[in-house]
Amino acid sequence: MVTEACHELMDETSIRRALTRIAHEILERNKGVTDCQFIGIRTRGIYLARRIAERIHSIEGVQVPVAELDVTRYRDDLGVGAQTAVVESSIVPLDVHNKTVILFDDVLYTGRTVRAAMDALIDHGRPRMIQLAVLVDRGHRELPIRADYVGKNVPSSRQEQIIVKLQEKDGIDQVVIQQGGQRV
Repeated sequence: MVTEACHELMDETSIRRALTRIAHEILERNKGVTDCQFIGIRTRGIYLARRIAERIHSIEGVQVPVAELDVTRYRDDLGVGAQTAVVESSIVPLDVHNKTVILFDDVLYTGRTVRAAMDALIDHGRPRMIQLAVLVDRGHRELPIRADYVGKNVPSSRQEQIIVKLQEKDGIDQVVIQQGGQRV
């Protein structure tokens, strides 16, 4: 197999800076984090949510509740074989009713993952507001979804892949763009 060339878009320092900026933007927009809850979309979204919650705690001294959400069974773009698998949506029990829920994901692309996450959230209650924070927005939306907080906008083609690697999962903090090929 031929390995496609990767170009680094963000290193550890630029990821740290982007997450710190997002933390400040969340605090400013919401006038603090009272009644806010962070929900990270599995897999890498939960790590981003935890990191930003830690930054807010160090800035404001306030602990924000953080939960993880698996949206697999809510997705509408999986193959037939994948849809028959028994996969449950899991969310750490939080009362989302009348709360400001901030969803976290690593890459915003078509918008289908975010739509699935919103469907899953609504099954758990009625949030007052849902906001979206992403590390990378690469465009190519298929649904009318827009991020409220973005670490980096990366114009890309559909033939390219944006690969986010986080220390907690991959042993390194890095965002790369790859021409075609398979995810590494």
